[in-house]
Amino acid sequence: MEGSFTGGDEYQKYFLSKDYLATYYNFDHGPSPEAEMLKFNLECLHKTFGPGGLKGDTLIDIGSGPTIYQVLAACESFQDITLSDFTDCNREELDKWLKKDPGAYDWSPAVKLACELEGSSGRWQEKEEKLRAVVKRVLKCDANLGNPLAPASLPPADCVLTLLAMECAFSSLGAYRAALRNLASLLKLGGHLVTAVTLGLSSYMVGKRKFSCVVLQKEEVEQAVLDAGFHIEQLLHSSRCYSVANAANSGICFIVARKRAGP
Repeated sequence: MEGSFTGGDEYQKYFLSKDYLATYYNFDHGPSPEAEMLKFNLECLHKTFGPGGLKGDTLIDIGSGPTIYQVLAACESFQDITLSDFTDCNREELDKWLKKDPGAYDWSPAVKLACELEGSSGRWQEKEEKLRAVVKRVLKCDANLGNPLAPASLPPADCVLTLLAMECAFSSLGAYRAALRNLASLLKLGGHLVTAVTLGLSSYMVGKRKFSCVVLQKEEVEQAVLDAGFHIEQLLHSSRCYSVANAANSGICFIVARKRAGP
């Protein structure tokens, strides 16, 4: 039901970054569906932003959550990266890692995986410093807004990235479609949207608390991207799934799309 959807107020009150990281990015328990999903996303991002891939000056990551792995590949190709999230606790978690706070989450296993994909497994510490240098700001975001970064106002970006976030923020397909149009407004003409969406997901667990999602299918995501003013350059549909107890999904869709001029 619409009224039971997890809204912004609930996220501010009940979403705990530490629980989220422990649920989906626990590197101490060996192989798991969550670990496989991380590897899949890192591989897709490496192919997208690696040699011969997308590059430019500015990239905006919408709905970063408390994670940094999604920009590990992009930090080699963009000089100015903006991280953003709706909840205060996630932005605080990002700031901790960027400032090398002793209590920050240890992302070194993911950084090492990213470096292995780049053929430079020995330079993971250098990679962390490179990322810290190119992340210029951490902002609040709300993709429901015409300017998702309001009250901040940034010049149009070369790339907008949103990974496994949009399906968690909206209660209907219509709201998701409108949000994609809002993200398009952040881009230059010819700029790129890079997005991954968890398909068939109605809710996910963070610790012991359940958060709602809008259930999306591949065809709905594809059409929403097209209708938001993009030309799809790459679409990858995978049957990879999270643990049923954490997030019972039916697959994942990874899209690279270019903002087109006119209708």
